Amino acid sequence: MARMLNVALPKGRLGETVYGLFEAAGFPCPAVMEPGRKLIFENAEAGVRYFWVKPSDVAIYVERGAADIGVAGKDILLEYEPDVYELADLGVGVCRMAVAAKRDFYDDTRRALRVATKFPHIASRHYAARGRDIDVIRLGGSIELAPILGLSDVIVDIVETGKTLKENDLAVIEEIAPVSARLIANKSGFKFKTAEIERIARQLRKKETI
Repeated sequence: MARMLNVALPKGRLGETVYGLFEAAGFPCPAVMEPGRKLIFENAEAGVRYFWVKPSDVAIYVERGAADIGVAGKDILLEYEPDVYELADLGVGVCRMAVAAKRDFYDDTRRALRVATKFPHIASRHYAARGRDIDVIRLGGSIELAPILGLSDVIVDIVETGKTLKENDLAVIEEIAPVSARLIANKSGFKFKTAEIERIARQLRKKETI
């Protein structure tokens, strides 16, 4: 008998899309999409137990073993570098991590570059690889405001369509990495539930190619 898989799904629109992939792959649990405040949903017949968590927390639940598998954005994986297996690119939540600035931006290399971001580790690694000294300004709100008000020279953030940047007279000046939703697994759990995890990963990869 297949053992139950604990699956961490990111709350919100991305999570609903991801659940649709799991459902189409043969791992349904209709109660997941019912309105309400319930957080845990189980389908013993399909061998899955889903639960909703904050998107940035998915990797923590998986790394710590509370979830066997989960779906996290590549941005989260790059920023926090959790000790997990990355099994598949699900091809949804597609965007990019990029550097953006005002259209008249000029990089004065005589001083540290002021970088506003929600992703300090990604920004630091990116500029360290280029030997560029930076001053990281960590923000949690509307990053686009920082260069407009002179708080920063550039921003490092997720860009989907670029519409918000354009409306604020900003533009992408450099792309750091592509971002999309990734299927991840707990390393210890993978050893004990290899067959179950591989089965669900295989089915999801099939859906990705359709």
